[in-house]
Amino acid sequence: MTEDWEPYGAACALLPERLRRTALGVDPARRERAEELRLRIGRPLALTLPEGEAALPGPAVESGDLTWVVDKATAFSRYAAGETLAQGFVTAEGGLRIGLCGAALAEGGENRGLRDITSAAIRLPRACPGVAEPLLPELLAEGHVYSTLILSPPGGGKTTLLRDLVRLLSRGGPLAGPLRVALVDERGELAAMCRGRPQLEVGPSTDVLDGCPKAAAVPMLLRAMNPQVIALDEIALPEDAAAVLLAAGCGAAILATAHAASAADLRRRTALAPLLESGVFRRAVVIEGRGRQRKCRVEALP
Repeated sequence: MTEDWEPYGAACALLPERLRRTALGVDPARRERAEELRLRIGRPLALTLPEGEAALPGPAVESGDLTWVVDKATAFSRYAAGETLAQGFVTAEGGLRIGLCGAALAEGGENRGLRDITSAAIRLPRACPGVAEPLLPELLAEGHVYSTLILSPPGGGKTTLLRDLVRLLSRGGPLAGPLRVALVDERGELAAMCRGRPQLEVGPSTDVLDGCPKAAAVPMLLRAMNPQVIALDEIALPEDAAAVLLAAGCGAAILATAHAASAADLRRRTALAPLLESGVFRRAVVIEGRGRQRKCRVEALP
């Protein structure tokens, strides 16, 4: 992370002044542990901590506050962010992802965006250098990386773990590397690119493709960058699974995350079950617990 960038302060900068004062009044210890700032019309601003949500003393959120957040996040150009708005989120400078709820704008059976936004969740990206280091001996063999899935329920720390694993493999160490890593940062949460520079550390041998859907990004990277490892966050759709199979067929190791409590849980999901059946992934890292109780275990996949 660059020295002058701090996720909590960056999130506060997206808020209108009256809510910003409330958020900046949070004590440093809670700021450090904060995972999200949440806004809901008619409710006070809330802080998401590992142990749960905490309402902050201050005014209730109004409709105009949510409009302000979206306009600030999109640099007052909603049109440019139309594709992600249709998926229920926008990504602000620095990799701050804002999830949104409201009334969907449907056209021809497809969602075209949101109107009358009623709530927002500003997720705070965190760098935890070294968090993936204890896992490396189980994810590497003779200098090669096993294709690995990182699994947890939402908010379990998958993105943070993936980012650090990318950093370590790109940097290299006693067990392997440095390896050429291609990072597909579809929503800008992994590297948090700003004016061509990652705001979060992803390693010296990492090439970042920012803001591109995984299905389009993987073939592009295979043609252009000759990666040894391809990293992707939150595979969920059939086209994501197809992109993973394509990359594996070209000899690249795959690092990916998915929402699941375990490999058995993932097998019950129609879109992603073929990935496990294909044998592409040789390891699964399962994240259990929250906050300081969070633990990782590695499973060998058949």
